Amino acid sequence: MKLAALTSGGKDSMLAMYLMKKAGHEIAFLLNMVPESSNSYMFHYPNANLVSIISQALEIPLISGKTKGEKEKELEDLKKLFEKAREKGISGIITGAIASNYQRQRIENLCRELGLISFSPLWNKTGEEIWKLLFENKFRVIITSVSAHGLEKSWLGREITRRSFEELKKIAEKYRFHLAFEGGEAETFVADMPLYKKRIEIEEAEITWHSNHGFLKIKKASLVEK
Repeated sequence: MKLAALTSGGKDSMLAMYLMKKAGHEIAFLLNMVPESSNSYMFHYPNANLVSIISQALEIPLISGKTKGEKEKELEDLKKLFEKAREKGISGIITGAIASNYQRQRIENLCRELGLISFSPLWNKTGEEIWKLLFENKFRVIITSVSAHGLEKSWLGREITRRSFEELKKIAEKYRFHLAFEGGEAETFVADMPLYKKRIEIEEAEITWHSNHGFLKIKKASLVEK
């Protein structure tokens, strides 16, 4: 089936796309919404514009759109993005939804309205299951945003390895947050994964920190031979 992957460049949407590709589907396009506001209910804000370099790494064309990030109104912008993809012959949309009914139901409703099929291969998987898949398939995942107790400034820009995952797991258990960050406790960027023709190297980044939360703004990144 010819599909488009709705992605922020984070681990969940990228893993969902990878699993659908592995299942034999064609990933014809990447779809990306860039919110103007960090308060968006639907879309990741930090480094959303970097999906363009991910598109180059994958050698898959990108269809992108912008939204002001206003609750519910941003769905109209997403609908326009889906319509563009449908015009190019795709049959369905892949999302990285895990446990958020807010996001999943709205995307499914849009797909139904447009005659598309919605795929959420990570739905109801546990945080441990998701990280296991990421490690087994050699994803390089970088933390780009933190906003949960226990996740300090030092986590920004850090790659999650099997070793640091054990540390992360203890923090999640202590502070009772979702290990896959489904509650927005952190956001991520995939620097490498099996479908990349070249890996992404972060050359310049800047940390913005506000008392108990912050994000890593990637200012410069390049493609490097594997």
